[in-house]
Amino acid sequence: MEIELGRAKRARRAYTFDDIAVVPSRRTRNPEDVSTAWSIDAFQFDIPVLAAPMDSVVSPHTAILLGRLGGLGVLDLEGLWTRYEDPQPLLDEIGLLQDGNATKRMQELYAEPIKPELVSQRLAEIRAAGVTVAGALTPQRTQDLYETVVAAGVDLFVIRGTTVSAEHVSSAAQPLNLKRFIYDLDVPVIVGGAATYTAALHLMRTGAAGVLVGFGGGAASTTRVTLGIHAPMATAVADVAGARRDYLDESGGRYVHVIADGGVGTSGDLVKALAMGADAVMLGVALSRAAEAPGQGHHWGPEAHHAKLPRGRRVAVDRVAPLEQILYGPAPVADGTANLIGALRKSMATTGYSDLKEFQRVEVVVAPYAAG
Repeated sequence: MEIELGRAKRARRAYTFDDIAVVPSRRTRNPEDVSTAWSIDAFQFDIPVLAAPMDSVVSPHTAILLGRLGGLGVLDLEGLWTRYEDPQPLLDEIGLLQDGNATKRMQELYAEPIKPELVSQRLAEIRAAGVTVAGALTPQRTQDLYETVVAAGVDLFVIRGTTVSAEHVSSAAQPLNLKRFIYDLDVPVIVGGAATYTAALHLMRTGAAGVLVGFGGGAASTTRVTLGIHAPMATAVADVAGARRDYLDESGGRYVHVIADGGVGTSGDLVKALAMGADAVMLGVALSRAAEAPGQGHHWGPEAHHAKLPRGRRVAVDRVAPLEQILYGPAPVADGTANLIGALRKSMATTGYSDLKEFQRVEVVVAPYAAG
């Protein structure tokens, strides 16, 4: 239903995760009988969790740890780990910066050139641990570095930006041709963000294995106040899931995975993202709260140190528990920031669904009130 904002403009009502709730059905199950497994291409995972490619969330060590816990860590191949041989002193420094000069200093630190040999070295370190290897580049850097990434033996390649379109127009440089690029690669590609049905459908037609859903909705993002652009996540996920359904028919059965990326800060948000049609979620702030997270009590994304237009900030987060407890419990707090998978299992069991594909059909209602 459209709402009239004024005589010259109408708008569709959109919903955040806080605006909706999952409804129990006539059947319940034991949480032990619920499966949280999912797969993309040939890769199987025990839990529908990807760690966002942010320096405060993913280091080679945490990517390995998350992989061993059943998820997927995606390393930012434009981060401190590929600019410096030993980024630990810089991570320590970022944690001690005063709010007033954090952005400026981070811009200086991230001005150091990316070193291809470090890209190869970091990915090799993850591969040596025997877990699935995933790395992320922005569309702007993909053409320069993708050969290095593929040669290093990456299993899944992520092209991630604030927004990524299948039809980028530029008068200054030759834009990345996603369809040709993905066709030429030998590895599955996850692309995003996208926030609308049409944008997602076009990305699916490029041959992407997965589409990231989100735009300026993360805890460290200031995109809404700097650019005036925001995508309420419940509606965005449902719209992109609709594109997946229609593309499945259009393509004769090719299934593209939908991954919610942004606005998933608690176990309740994770549950609602999957209920709206996501196959998995990409977590930033939720995993930055882990004791092993490289941000050491702070969280920031790549937008926070953009050289010309920062659209993010470094934010303080509580260090809740070790990563294993963040995912599997026991939870030392009752605010949905720990035992994420235990909460997901409980919600699926309470509503009577045995696996994630089934759970996408769960009934939801509009219930606009703050949790607590």
